[in-house]
Amino acid sequence: MATQGLADLWDDAKAAGMSEAELLVYRSNLLGSDKRITNYGGGNTSAKAVEEDPLTGKPVEVLWVKGSGGDLGTMKMDGLASLYMDKLEALKGLYRGLAHEDEMVGYLPHCTFNLNPRAASIDTPLHAFVPRKHGDHMHPDAVIAIAAAKDSKALTQRIYGDEIGWLPWKRPGFELGLWLEKFCKENPNAAGVVLESHGLFTWGDTAKACYEVTIRIINKAIAFFEAEGRGKPAFGGEVRSTLPAEERRAIAAKLMPALRGMISTTERKVGHFDDQPAVLEFIAARDMEKLAALGTSCPDHFLRTKISPLVIDFGPANPDIDRTLAGLPAALETYRRGHAAYYERCKRPVSPPMRDPNAVVYLVPGVGMITFAKDKATARISGEFYVNAINVMRGASTVSDYMGLPEQEAFDIEYWVLEEAKLQRLPKPKPLAGRVALVTGGAGGIGRAIADRLMADGACVVLADIDAAALETAETEFAKRHSADVVRGVKLDVTKEAEVAEAFTFAAREFGGLDILVSNAGISSASPVEDTELSMWTRNIDILATGYFLVAREAFRLMKAQKAGGNIVFIASKNGLAASPNASAYCTAKAAEIHLARCLALEGAEAGIRVNTVNPDAVLRGSNIWKGEWREQRAAAYNMKPDELEEHYRKRSMLKLGVYPEDVAEAVWFFASDLSAKSTGNILNVDAGNAQSFTR
Repeated sequence: MATQGLADLWDDAKAAGMSEAELLVYRSNLLGSDKRITNYGGGNTSAKAVEEDPLTGKPVEVLWVKGSGGDLGTMKMDGLASLYMDKLEALKGLYRGLAHEDEMVGYLPHCTFNLNPRAASIDTPLHAFVPRKHGDHMHPDAVIAIAAAKDSKALTQRIYGDEIGWLPWKRPGFELGLWLEKFCKENPNAAGVVLESHGLFTWGDTAKACYEVTIRIINKAIAFFEAEGRGKPAFGGEVRSTLPAEERRAIAAKLMPALRGMISTTERKVGHFDDQPAVLEFIAARDMEKLAALGTSCPDHFLRTKISPLVIDFGPANPDIDRTLAGLPAALETYRRGHAAYYERCKRPVSPPMRDPNAVVYLVPGVGMITFAKDKATARISGEFYVNAINVMRGASTVSDYMGLPEQEAFDIEYWVLEEAKLQRLPKPKPLAGRVALVTGGAGGIGRAIADRLMADGACVVLADIDAAALETAETEFAKRHSADVVRGVKLDVTKEAEVAEAFTFAAREFGGLDILVSNAGISSASPVEDTELSMWTRNIDILATGYFLVAREAFRLMKAQKAGGNIVFIASKNGLAASPNASAYCTAKAAEIHLARCLALEGAEAGIRVNTVNPDAVLRGSNIWKGEWREQRAAAYNMKPDELEEHYRKRSMLKLGVYPEDVAEAVWFFASDLSAKSTGNILNVDAGNAQSFTR
């Protein structure tokens, strides 16, 4: 399972002076910081404390518990729900039995303490009815391996003796809370309980004691599996070869766009590739397909991953990617039919409609694991959950037989009415959710503004730039502003054919494909024609014409592999339509961009690839091309000082307005979004009005 136990991270100095609720947040963050304890969004914690009633001013007992949808590792005080304990206890008198269990969730808001807006989760009764001050409900791989073993109860006794009890599978909710209460009363010396096919529940009289129990119990399981697994081949031993890293990633980059196009017909998806050692060990093993078919066990796992993955037909001993790609449509259709049949077999009168029947997890022998979801974070987290499931399968199958949940029980979790209600409460996706963009010149002023605008509306963005230092700075800033999940940086010289191809391969491997190309990389030059050296002319053509051709060609190849259309936006210039003095090389190259875009619009239409152009003018702020010589040369051309240029351009415009990177970004957003779904081959000038650059 793991080679090293969990560290005790509790710091008395940090905890000193904290309230019970603050200590709960502190404890939760410690527990959530290690994926071996619980994964993102998984598990919950609680503390019972005496608080002053805001109405009566009298002391009342309050349950502080992680609220619905929160994450232990990152939550703050506003992530806690708070409920009156006496009202929670009173719910027992309203409980009409297991057949009516779900209705009890509707009573939880009536128990809210101090008008706390954080919704209580379905696990609240587990914490409320355990007669201890503090409780931790975790999903540690090592303990779930015990919980998912065929002889789970005997293993629990063997490892823990009477310190930890065992309860058979029961879906989380009111009934399980009553079971836990009964167990605690009948076993007053127990420190916790293993919940079959689910996880671990532990308790203590203080926040620190509860934390220490949780860590100790998990470490016992880790040590047990480490000892039992030593010298034993995992999953029946290796029977398939594993390809070298570069080959694995190249194959993933070819598979992911094809998969993405086939499963994104109703909702665009973003991909994640994982070839960590745990994944490679599993997909190389004899029992991989048998174990994968059994499905995951812990409810948190298959809520994120579906019950089982799709194993892609790929032979690493004789790799034939073309054969695999040709077989994908049939494999996907078989999986979808299987999910539909599962739904029909198990659905109940109140079940919500069938959701997307496509797989979330795709296992590629010799290569790795691919996951797809509505956004990058969810795809990554789904992969993390399946790695948890792999760890569980390894442990359980080492000492016993691994057991997935019975099909009907699994369905009742996946299509639980209460889970559906939670999904319906989620915010509506942003307009560019599920889209992947690549922006050349992405670390410059206009490029950064474009990337920022696309990410703000939900897109994932690959920043491509020749300036490595600026690229690193931009990637770091965007990761802080939007999330590390949605931004990647790749060093790119757009004049180098091999580098361009690798940048698009990188986008396919990191996000699954491409929907939006913003070709923005640029330079500037100015001189009278008689002083224009051939090297200057060639450099303009290389970057502004050839470079735009190379990135557009690669985008076409990738978008056609996805078979899902796409958007290409060229950032040209007013100078592509209106001649300027002493800038023949620059103006000619920009004109070539505009005409190339028109040609590509003709070629792309049948494949649903739209190609449009944005023509900015005089965007000085934050722009790299306006630094140094270009600013001085343009000022000289107009017989003025460099610091007078911005005002000159503002006054020259028909609207008497300055043009900024954010203005260009808005125009790009329009062409990249569905608002322009019926526009291709168009030019949008962002120049505050210039009669010379009117297109008609």
